[in-house]
Amino acid sequence: MSGNALEPPPSTQGAPCEPRPCRLGSLSCCHSKGGPCITCFLFVHRRRPDVITTTDWLAPVIWEGTFNRRVLGKHYRNRNLTMGLAVFAIGRIADQYLERFLESAKKHFMTGYRVVFYITVDDLDKMPDVDPGPLQTFQVFTLREEIWWQDFNLLRMRNLGEHIVQHIQGEVDFLFSMATNQIFQSDVGVETLGASVAQLHAWWYFKSTKDFPYERRRRSAAYIPYGKGDFYYDSAFVGGTPQQVLNLIEEYLKGVLQDKQNGLNSSYENHLNKYFFLNKPTKLLSPEYNWDVTFYPPPQVQFIKVAQHPKRRPWP
Repeated sequence: MSGNALEPPPSTQGAPCEPRPCRLGSLSCCHSKGGPCITCFLFVHRRRPDVITTTDWLAPVIWEGTFNRRVLGKHYRNRNLTMGLAVFAIGRIADQYLERFLESAKKHFMTGYRVVFYITVDDLDKMPDVDPGPLQTFQVFTLREEIWWQDFNLLRMRNLGEHIVQHIQGEVDFLFSMATNQIFQSDVGVETLGASVAQLHAWWYFKSTKDFPYERRRRSAAYIPYGKGDFYYDSAFVGGTPQQVLNLIEEYLKGVLQDKQNGLNSSYENHLNKYFFLNKPTKLLSPEYNWDVTFYPPPQVQFIKVAQHPKRRPWP
């Protein structure tokens, strides 16, 4: 693991940073006495005037055309990074999508970097005959049959949190959790790296904030008042440093417990949206990184990086 994955170049380390527009067209880059920071060179926002490329809190929104692959590769290549990708596949989900997910991830996820795939299945016989590629390793875990009946997302996130504490936090620099019914269509690389990474929802990104399906019951831990909120985030794809992912999981589990005590039951996605409302993500992925194939892509979605396919109930 690298201890300096997020450090800026030496010319800007320790220098005060002032967010302001830069000559490259970015609204989120910062300048210091040592010159413009790395953000200016990695993310060039002027190429996509048709979409939101920077949030109000100056986090970049990643679309095709907003980053420089060559400069990104040069910046990260020698930083000795290890990436983690966690996927939770039980019942019919494993039968239907796991092999396609792994084959596509082998080909397109963080190619050229070390990647550890954390794969949880309910039965080792469900693990497809897929071998890891160069620089890739598979860690496969099984789930106890007696806890299948629990809420799928509660089970998934609690399981991931336990693995982060037990070993993942010492094995990878960045960790992503994805749904099994997501199939990579093209390369997803270091442009997605950040301390806390959220995925914009493909459908709700193009809708008004007032229509977002946030939790509106005041007694729920996931409650977001009308008139509040920034974006609607998709729970299928989340990432960041292992500690930041663990923070999200812990707050989600606290929220579930609070709701249970109040006789309520809100969805994982509602809790995730409340978490990112209070704890702003440092990077947002555009709908290109999780496009729902049941919808025809609008002009803004120029490249589908990951396609989300319909899924049935995850267990028989």
